[in-house]
Amino acid sequence: MSVLVTPERGDRVALLVPGSPDYVDAVWRLLTVGALPIPLDPRLTPAERERILGPLDPTLVIEDDAALQVLRGLLPPPGLPLARPMHCTSGTTGVPKGVYSGVLKPALAEALVAEERDLWGFGPDDVNLVLSPLYHSAPLRFALGTLLAGGRIVVPGPFDPAAVTAAIATERPSTMFCVPTHLQRLFSHWDDVGWPDLSCFRLVAHAGAPCPTEVKRRLVEEFPAGSTWEFYGSTEGQFTACRSEEWLERPGTVGRARPGRRMIADDDGTLWCVVPEFARFTYYAAPEKTAEAWRDTPWGPAFTVGDLGRVDDDGYVYLDGRREDLVISGGVNVYPAEVEQVLGTCPGVEDVAVFGVPDTQWGQRVCACVVGTASEDDLRAFARAELAPPKRPKDYRFVAELPRTLTGKVLRRRLADDAAASPAGHSHAGDQQAN
Repeated sequence: MSVLVTPERGDRVALLVPGSPDYVDAVWRLLTVGALPIPLDPRLTPAERERILGPLDPTLVIEDDAALQVLRGLLPPPGLPLARPMHCTSGTTGVPKGVYSGVLKPALAEALVAEERDLWGFGPDDVNLVLSPLYHSAPLRFALGTLLAGGRIVVPGPFDPAAVTAAIATERPSTMFCVPTHLQRLFSHWDDVGWPDLSCFRLVAHAGAPCPTEVKRRLVEEFPAGSTWEFYGSTEGQFTACRSEEWLERPGTVGRARPGRRMIADDDGTLWCVVPEFARFTYYAAPEKTAEAWRDTPWGPAFTVGDLGRVDDDGYVYLDGRREDLVISGGVNVYPAEVEQVLGTCPGVEDVAVFGVPDTQWGQRVCACVVGTASEDDLRAFARAELAPPKRPKDYRFVAELPRTLTGKVLRRRLADDAAASPAGHSHAGDQQAN
Protein backbone atom coordinates (compact mmCIF):
# COMPACT_ATOMS: atom_id res chain seq x y z
CA MET A 1 0.00 0.00 0.00
CA SER A 2 1.43 3.39 -0.95
CA VAL A 3 1.92 6.12 1.63
CA LEU A 4 -0.61 8.77 0.61
CA VAL A 5 -1.48 10.58 3.83
CA THR A 6 0.30 11.44 7.04
CA PRO A 7 -0.36 8.84 9.76
CA GLU A 8 -2.46 10.19 12.59
CA ARG A 9 -3.12 9.38 16.23
CA GLY A 10 -4.34 5.80 16.58
CA ASP A 11 -3.34 4.70 13.07
CA ARG A 12 -1.53 1.37 12.72
CA VAL A 13 1.44 1.26 10.37
CA ALA A 14 2.95 -2.13 9.49
CA LEU A 15 6.71 -2.03 8.85
CA LEU A 16 8.08 -4.87 6.72
CA VAL A 17 11.51 -3.48 5.87
CA PRO A 18 15.00 -4.36 7.15
CA GLY A 19 16.22 -2.65 10.32
CA SER A 20 18.36 0.48 10.07
CA PRO A 21 18.81 3.82 11.85
CA ASP A 22 16.12 5.23 9.53
CA TYR A 23 13.80 2.39 10.58
CA VAL A 24 14.18 3.32 14.25
CA ASP A 25 13.70 6.99 13.38
CA ALA A 26 10.43 6.13 11.59
CA VAL A 27 9.23 4.15 14.61
CA TRP A 28 10.08 7.09 16.88
CA ARG A 29 8.29 9.61 14.65
CA LEU A 30 5.18 7.43 14.46
CA LEU A 31 5.05 7.04 18.23
CA THR A 32 5.49 10.79 18.64
CA VAL A 33 2.19 11.47 16.85
CA GLY A 34 0.46 8.58 18.63
CA ALA A 35 0.47 6.27 15.60
CA LEU A 36 1.35 2.64 16.30
CA PRO A 37 4.10 0.96 14.27
CA ILE A 38 3.67 -2.79 13.78
CA PRO A 39 7.24 -4.13 13.36
CA LEU A 40 7.30 -7.39 11.39
CA ASP A 41 9.89 -9.70 9.86
CA PRO A 42 10.36 -8.58 6.22
CA ARG A 43 11.02 -12.24 5.32
CA LEU A 44 7.42 -13.23 6.04
CA THR A 45 5.79 -15.00 3.12
CA PRO A 46 2.69 -13.41 1.52
CA ALA A 47 0.52 -15.99 3.27
CA GLU A 48 2.05 -15.14 6.65
CA ARG A 49 1.62 -11.42 6.09
CA GLU A 50 -2.04 -11.87 5.29
CA ARG A 51 -2.60 -14.13 8.30
CA ILE A 52 -0.88 -11.78 10.75
CA LEU A 53 -2.04 -8.42 9.43
CA GLY A 54 -5.64 -9.43 8.76
CA PRO A 55 -6.84 -9.08 12.38
CA LEU A 56 -4.79 -5.89 12.90
CA ASP A 57 -6.27 -3.99 9.95
CA PRO A 58 -3.27 -1.67 9.43
CA THR A 59 -3.82 1.82 8.07
CA LEU A 60 -0.57 1.63 6.07
CA VAL A 61 1.84 -1.14 5.08
CA ILE A 62 5.45 -0.12 4.40
CA GLU A 63 7.29 -2.75 2.34
CA ASP A 64 10.38 -1.03 0.91
CA ASP A 65 12.93 1.62 1.77
CA ALA A 66 11.48 4.17 -0.65
CA ALA A 67 8.14 4.05 1.16
CA LEU A 68 9.94 4.26 4.49
CA GLN A 69 11.67 7.47 3.43
CA VAL A 70 8.37 8.97 2.24
CA LEU A 71 6.81 8.04 5.57
CA ARG A 72 9.62 9.75 7.52
CA GLY A 73 9.20 12.88 5.41
CA LEU A 74 5.50 13.08 6.21
CA LEU A 75 6.03 12.92 9.96
CA PRO A 76 7.24 15.65 12.35
CA PRO A 77 10.62 15.45 14.10
CA PRO A 78 10.68 12.83 16.84
CA GLY A 79 9.68 13.78 20.35
CA LEU A 80 8.02 12.06 23.32
CA PRO A 81 6.69 8.61 22.29
CA LEU A 82 3.01 8.44 23.18
CA ALA A 83 2.65 4.67 22.78
CA ARG A 84 4.49 1.39 22.57
CA PRO A 85 5.02 -0.31 19.21
CA MET A 86 2.38 -2.95 18.49
CA HIS A 87 4.54 -6.05 18.42
CA CYS A 88 2.83 -9.29 17.46
CA THR A 89 2.76 -12.55 19.36
CA SER A 90 1.13 -15.65 17.91
CA GLY A 91 0.27 -17.22 21.25
CA THR A 92 -0.24 -20.91 21.79
CA THR A 93 -3.23 -21.05 19.46
CA GLY A 94 -1.23 -19.82 16.49
CA VAL A 95 -3.67 -16.93 15.98
CA PRO A 96 -1.67 -13.68 15.67
CA LYS A 97 -2.27 -11.09 18.39
CA GLY A 98 -1.15 -7.48 18.44
CA VAL A 99 0.03 -6.22 21.83
CA TYR A 100 -1.75 -2.87 22.02
CA SER A 101 -0.92 -0.19 24.59
CA GLY A 102 -3.21 2.44 23.17
CA VAL A 103 -2.13 6.08 23.13
CA LEU A 104 -0.81 7.20 26.51
CA LYS A 105 -1.40 10.48 28.29
CA PRO A 106 1.81 12.57 28.39
CA ALA A 107 2.49 11.85 32.07
CA LEU A 108 2.26 8.09 31.49
CA ALA A 109 4.33 8.35 28.32
CA GLU A 110 7.05 10.17 30.26
CA ALA A 111 6.93 7.48 32.96
CA LEU A 112 7.37 4.76 30.33
CA VAL A 113 10.48 6.46 28.93
CA ALA A 114 11.87 7.15 32.40
CA GLU A 115 11.52 3.54 33.52
CA GLU A 116 13.76 2.20 30.75
CA ARG A 117 16.22 5.09 31.10
CA ASP A 118 16.54 4.68 34.85
CA LEU A 119 16.84 0.88 34.78
CA TRP A 120 19.52 0.73 32.10
CA GLY A 121 21.15 4.11 32.70
CA PHE A 122 20.80 5.35 29.13
CA GLY A 123 22.61 8.65 28.54
CA PRO A 124 23.86 10.98 25.81
CA ASP A 125 27.26 9.24 25.66
CA ASP A 126 25.79 5.82 24.93
CA VAL A 127 26.41 3.99 21.69
CA ASN A 128 24.06 1.03 21.29
CA LEU A 129 25.26 -1.84 19.09
CA VAL A 130 22.24 -3.55 17.51
CA LEU A 131 22.75 -7.29 17.02
CA SER A 132 19.17 -8.58 16.68
CA PRO A 133 16.54 -7.75 14.06
CA LEU A 134 14.83 -4.49 14.96
CA TYR A 135 11.37 -5.97 14.46
CA HIS A 136 11.92 -7.76 17.78
CA SER A 137 10.80 -5.85 20.85
CA ALA A 138 13.99 -5.94 22.94
CA PRO A 139 16.53 -4.61 20.39
CA LEU A 140 14.07 -1.93 19.28
CA ARG A 141 13.46 -0.93 22.89
CA PHE A 142 17.19 -0.64 23.62
CA ALA A 143 17.83 1.32 20.41
CA LEU A 144 14.95 3.70 20.99
CA GLY A 145 15.86 4.18 24.64
CA THR A 146 19.39 5.12 23.62
CA LEU A 147 18.17 7.70 21.09
CA LEU A 148 15.69 9.17 23.56
CA ALA A 149 18.58 9.76 25.97
CA GLY A 150 20.60 11.55 23.29
CA GLY A 151 22.88 8.64 22.36
CA ARG A 152 23.34 6.96 19.00
CA ILE A 153 22.94 3.49 17.53
CA VAL A 154 25.08 1.29 15.29
CA VAL A 155 23.35 -1.25 13.03
CA PRO A 156 25.94 -3.52 11.32
CA GLY A 157 23.25 -5.46 9.43
CA PRO A 158 22.29 -9.15 9.64
CA PHE A 159 24.24 -10.76 12.45
CA ASP A 160 27.78 -11.65 11.43
CA PRO A 161 30.53 -12.14 14.03
CA ALA A 162 33.19 -10.47 11.85
CA ALA A 163 30.99 -7.41 11.24
CA VAL A 164 30.18 -7.15 14.93
CA THR A 165 33.85 -7.41 15.83
CA ALA A 166 34.70 -4.65 13.37
CA ALA A 167 31.95 -2.44 14.79
CA ILE A 168 33.27 -2.93 18.32
CA ALA A 169 36.73 -1.84 17.16
CA THR A 170 35.61 1.23 15.20
CA GLU A 171 32.46 2.44 17.01
CA ARG A 172 33.38 1.50 20.60
CA PRO A 173 29.79 0.76 21.67
CA SER A 174 28.82 1.13 25.30
CA THR A 175 25.72 -1.13 25.26
CA MET A 176 24.30 -4.09 23.42
CA PHE A 177 21.41 -6.49 23.73
CA CYS A 178 21.93 -10.08 22.60
CA VAL A 179 20.59 -13.60 22.85
CA PRO A 180 22.74 -16.55 23.99
CA THR A 181 23.22 -17.72 20.40
CA HIS A 182 24.92 -14.41 19.59
CA LEU A 183 27.30 -14.88 22.50
CA GLN A 184 28.13 -18.45 21.49
CA ARG A 185 28.93 -17.42 17.92
CA LEU A 186 30.93 -14.39 18.99
CA PHE A 187 32.97 -16.35 21.52
CA SER A 188 33.71 -19.06 18.95
CA HIS A 189 34.78 -16.45 16.39
CA TRP A 190 36.97 -14.62 18.88
CA ASP A 191 38.62 -17.85 19.99
CA ASP A 192 39.66 -18.32 16.36
CA VAL A 193 40.72 -14.78 15.41
CA GLY A 194 41.51 -13.14 18.74
CA TRP A 195 39.44 -11.27 21.25
CA PRO A 196 38.65 -7.58 20.73
CA ASP A 197 39.04 -4.89 23.40
CA LEU A 198 35.70 -5.03 25.25
CA SER A 199 36.48 -2.31 27.78
CA CYS A 200 34.07 0.11 26.04
CA PHE A 201 31.01 -1.79 27.27
CA ARG A 202 29.14 -0.63 30.34
CA LEU A 203 26.00 -2.73 29.66
CA VAL A 204 25.58 -6.10 27.96
CA ALA A 205 22.07 -7.48 28.43
CA HIS A 206 20.89 -10.88 27.26
CA ALA A 207 17.49 -12.56 27.16
CA GLY A 208 15.29 -14.54 24.80
CA ALA A 209 16.37 -18.04 25.81
CA PRO A 210 18.08 -19.84 28.69
CA CYS A 211 21.81 -19.11 28.68
CA PRO A 212 24.11 -22.17 28.97
CA THR A 213 26.07 -22.05 32.21
CA GLU A 214 29.47 -22.12 30.51
CA VAL A 215 28.48 -19.22 28.23
CA LYS A 216 27.19 -17.21 31.18
CA ARG A 217 30.36 -17.68 33.16
CA ARG A 218 32.53 -16.70 30.22
CA LEU A 219 30.39 -13.62 29.63
CA VAL A 220 31.06 -12.50 33.20
CA GLU A 221 34.78 -13.21 32.89
CA GLU A 222 35.41 -11.47 29.58
CA PHE A 223 33.33 -8.29 29.83
CA PRO A 224 33.95 -5.45 32.30
CA ALA A 225 32.94 -6.16 35.89
CA GLY A 226 29.35 -5.26 36.63
CA SER A 227 28.43 -4.74 32.97
CA THR A 228 26.48 -7.92 32.22
CA TRP A 229 22.78 -8.46 32.86
CA GLU A 230 20.01 -10.93 32.11
CA PHE A 231 16.36 -10.05 31.97
CA TYR A 232 13.13 -11.98 31.66
CA GLY A 233 10.29 -10.63 29.59
CA SER A 234 7.94 -11.25 26.72
CA THR A 235 6.40 -9.40 23.82
CA GLU A 236 3.63 -8.33 26.20
CA GLY A 237 5.87 -6.82 28.86
CA GLN A 238 8.99 -6.95 30.99
CA PHE A 239 9.21 -8.83 34.27
CA THR A 240 12.65 -9.03 35.89
CA ALA A 241 16.26 -7.90 35.63
CA CYS A 242 19.32 -9.63 37.05
CA ARG A 243 22.96 -8.64 37.31
CA SER A 244 25.23 -11.55 36.44
CA GLU A 245 26.80 -11.29 39.88
CA GLU A 246 23.37 -12.07 41.36
CA TRP A 247 23.10 -15.05 39.03
CA LEU A 248 26.47 -16.34 40.24
CA GLU A 249 25.15 -16.24 43.80
CA ARG A 250 21.82 -17.81 42.80
CA PRO A 251 22.44 -19.94 39.69
CA GLY A 252 19.37 -20.27 37.54
CA THR A 253 17.55 -17.14 38.66
CA VAL A 254 16.29 -14.56 36.18
CA GLY A 255 16.36 -11.91 38.88
CA ARG A 256 13.80 -9.94 40.82
CA ALA A 257 10.88 -7.89 39.58
CA ARG A 258 11.80 -4.67 37.84
CA PRO A 259 11.10 -1.47 39.81
CA GLY A 260 7.38 -0.79 39.93
CA ARG A 261 6.46 -4.43 39.26
CA ARG A 262 5.66 -7.47 41.38
CA MET A 263 6.01 -11.15 40.46
CA ILE A 264 3.52 -13.70 41.79
CA ALA A 265 3.43 -17.47 41.35
CA ASP A 266 0.21 -19.50 41.65
CA ASP A 267 0.17 -22.87 43.35
CA ASP A 268 0.46 -24.51 39.92
CA GLY A 269 3.52 -22.39 39.12
CA THR A 270 1.87 -19.95 36.72
CA LEU A 271 3.72 -16.63 36.90
CA TRP A 272 1.84 -13.32 37.02
CA CYS A 273 3.28 -9.81 36.85
CA VAL A 274 1.74 -6.69 38.38
CA VAL A 275 2.72 -3.69 36.25
CA PRO A 276 2.26 0.09 36.41
CA GLU A 277 -0.48 1.73 34.36
CA PHE A 278 1.83 2.73 31.49
CA ALA A 279 2.84 -0.92 30.96
CA ARG A 280 -0.66 -2.33 30.60
CA PHE A 281 -1.96 -3.66 27.30
CA THR A 282 -4.75 -5.43 25.51
CA TYR A 283 -4.62 -7.84 22.60
CA TYR A 284 -5.90 -5.77 19.70
CA ALA A 285 -9.49 -6.62 18.78
CA ALA A 286 -9.30 -9.78 20.92
CA PRO A 287 -11.17 -9.07 24.19
CA GLU A 288 -11.48 -12.74 25.09
CA LYS A 289 -7.71 -13.24 24.86
CA THR A 290 -7.15 -10.07 26.87
CA ALA A 291 -9.48 -11.31 29.60
CA GLU A 292 -7.58 -14.61 29.81
CA ALA A 293 -4.28 -12.77 30.28
CA TRP A 294 -5.30 -10.40 33.09
CA ARG A 295 -6.67 -10.62 36.62
CA ASP A 296 -6.99 -8.36 39.65
CA THR A 297 -4.68 -8.78 42.64
CA PRO A 298 -4.31 -6.91 45.95
CA TRP A 299 -1.42 -5.01 44.35
CA GLY A 300 -3.21 -4.10 41.13
CA PRO A 301 -3.90 -5.69 37.72
CA ALA A 302 -1.52 -8.52 36.79
CA PHE A 303 -0.99 -10.44 33.56
CA THR A 304 0.48 -13.79 32.59
CA VAL A 305 1.89 -15.24 29.40
CA GLY A 306 1.56 -18.77 30.75
CA ASP A 307 5.14 -19.28 31.88
CA LEU A 308 5.78 -21.50 34.90
CA GLY A 309 8.19 -20.88 37.75
CA ARG A 310 8.60 -19.89 41.36
CA VAL A 311 9.46 -16.81 43.42
CA ASP A 312 11.69 -17.36 46.47
CA ASP A 313 11.44 -15.56 49.79
CA ASP A 314 13.84 -12.85 48.59
CA GLY A 315 11.80 -12.17 45.48
CA TYR A 316 14.11 -13.94 43.03
CA VAL A 317 12.30 -15.60 40.13
CA TYR A 318 13.20 -19.03 38.75
CA LEU A 319 11.67 -20.41 35.57
CA ASP A 320 10.60 -24.03 35.72
CA GLY A 321 9.54 -24.08 32.10
CA ARG A 322 8.37 -21.89 29.29
CA ARG A 323 4.93 -22.22 27.83
CA GLU A 324 4.49 -25.89 27.12
CA ASP A 325 4.56 -25.67 23.36
CA LEU A 326 6.78 -22.63 22.78
CA VAL A 327 10.09 -23.24 20.98
CA ILE A 328 12.82 -20.60 21.43
CA SER A 329 15.37 -21.02 18.65
CA GLY A 330 18.21 -18.52 18.48
CA GLY A 331 16.19 -16.17 20.66
CA VAL A 332 13.20 -16.27 18.27
CA ASN A 333 9.81 -17.45 19.55
CA VAL A 334 8.34 -20.16 17.31
CA TYR A 335 4.80 -21.30 18.02
CA PRO A 336 4.21 -24.91 16.98
CA ALA A 337 0.50 -24.39 16.38
CA GLU A 338 1.22 -21.82 13.69
CA VAL A 339 3.75 -24.05 11.93
CA GLU A 340 1.38 -27.01 12.18
CA GLN A 341 -1.42 -25.01 10.58
CA VAL A 342 0.81 -24.24 7.61
CA LEU A 343 2.40 -27.68 7.17
CA GLY A 344 -1.03 -29.26 7.55
CA THR A 345 -1.97 -27.78 4.16
CA CYS A 346 0.98 -29.41 2.38
CA PRO A 347 -0.19 -32.11 -0.06
CA GLY A 348 0.37 -35.55 1.40
CA VAL A 349 0.28 -34.43 5.06
CA GLU A 350 -2.46 -36.12 7.07
CA ASP A 351 -1.32 -35.05 10.52
CA VAL A 352 1.61 -33.09 11.92
CA ALA A 353 3.04 -32.10 15.28
CA VAL A 354 5.79 -29.53 15.78
CA PHE A 355 8.05 -29.33 18.83
CA GLY A 356 11.49 -28.24 19.98
CA VAL A 357 14.53 -30.24 21.06
CA PRO A 358 17.73 -28.97 22.69
CA ASP A 359 20.37 -27.69 20.29
CA THR A 360 23.89 -26.62 21.28
CA GLN A 361 23.97 -23.71 18.82
CA TRP A 362 20.38 -22.45 18.73
CA GLY A 363 19.16 -23.34 22.22
CA GLN A 364 16.34 -25.31 20.62
CA ARG A 365 15.65 -26.41 17.06
CA VAL A 366 12.26 -26.83 15.47
CA CYS A 367 11.25 -30.40 14.61
CA ALA A 368 8.18 -31.86 12.91
CA CYS A 369 6.61 -35.29 13.22
CA VAL A 370 4.50 -36.10 10.16
CA VAL A 371 1.82 -38.62 9.26
CA GLY A 372 1.17 -39.06 5.54
CA THR A 373 2.80 -39.62 2.18
CA ALA A 374 4.66 -36.29 1.79
CA SER A 375 8.44 -36.74 1.52
CA GLU A 376 11.03 -34.74 3.41
CA ASP A 377 11.94 -32.91 0.19
CA ASP A 378 8.26 -32.04 -0.35
CA LEU A 379 7.99 -30.66 3.18
CA ARG A 380 11.19 -28.62 2.99
CA ALA A 381 10.15 -27.05 -0.32
CA PHE A 382 6.69 -26.27 1.04
CA ALA A 383 8.13 -24.74 4.23
CA ARG A 384 10.52 -22.55 2.24
CA ALA A 385 7.57 -21.16 0.29
CA GLU A 386 5.20 -20.66 3.22
CA LEU A 387 7.26 -20.06 6.38
CA ALA A 388 9.94 -17.57 7.43
CA PRO A 389 13.34 -19.21 8.14
CA PRO A 390 13.06 -19.40 11.96
CA LYS A 391 9.80 -21.35 11.68
CA ARG A 392 10.98 -24.00 9.22
CA PRO A 393 11.55 -27.39 10.87
CA LYS A 394 15.16 -28.50 10.88
CA ASP A 395 14.34 -32.21 11.49
CA TYR A 396 11.49 -34.25 10.04
CA ARG A 397 10.27 -37.55 11.44
CA PHE A 398 7.64 -39.83 9.93
CA VAL A 399 5.22 -41.97 11.97
CA ALA A 400 2.05 -43.95 11.42
CA GLU A 401 0.16 -41.90 14.02
CA LEU A 402 0.82 -39.18 16.58
CA PRO A 403 0.66 -39.96 20.31
CA ARG A 404 -2.32 -38.19 21.85
CA THR A 405 -4.18 -37.97 25.15
CA LEU A 406 -7.70 -39.29 25.48
CA THR A 407 -8.96 -35.78 24.75
CA GLY A 408 -6.94 -35.62 21.52
CA LYS A 409 -4.08 -33.40 22.66
CA VAL A 410 -0.76 -34.26 21.00
CA LEU A 411 1.89 -35.41 23.48
CA ARG A 412 4.61 -33.05 22.25
CA ARG A 413 6.83 -33.73 25.24
CA ARG A 414 6.94 -37.43 24.39
CA LEU A 415 7.85 -36.58 20.81
CA ALA A 416 10.57 -34.21 22.00
CA ASP A 417 11.98 -36.80 24.42
CA ASP A 418 12.05 -39.45 21.69
CA ALA A 419 13.76 -37.06 19.28
CA ALA A 420 16.36 -36.07 21.85
CA ALA A 421 17.09 -39.73 22.59
CA SER A 422 17.48 -40.68 18.91
CA PRO A 423 18.44 -37.67 16.77
CA ALA A 424 17.13 -37.85 13.24
CA GLY A 425 20.19 -36.17 11.78
CA HIS A 426 18.23 -34.24 9.18
CA SER A 427 19.51 -30.78 10.08
CA HIS A 428 20.11 -28.56 7.08
CA ALA A 429 22.29 -25.52 7.77
CA GLY A 430 20.64 -23.67 4.91
CA ASP A 431 17.34 -23.69 6.78
CA GLN A 432 18.75 -22.16 9.95
CA GLN A 433 17.64 -18.66 10.73
CA ALA A 434 19.91 -15.67 10.27
CA ASN A 435 19.35 -13.58 13.40
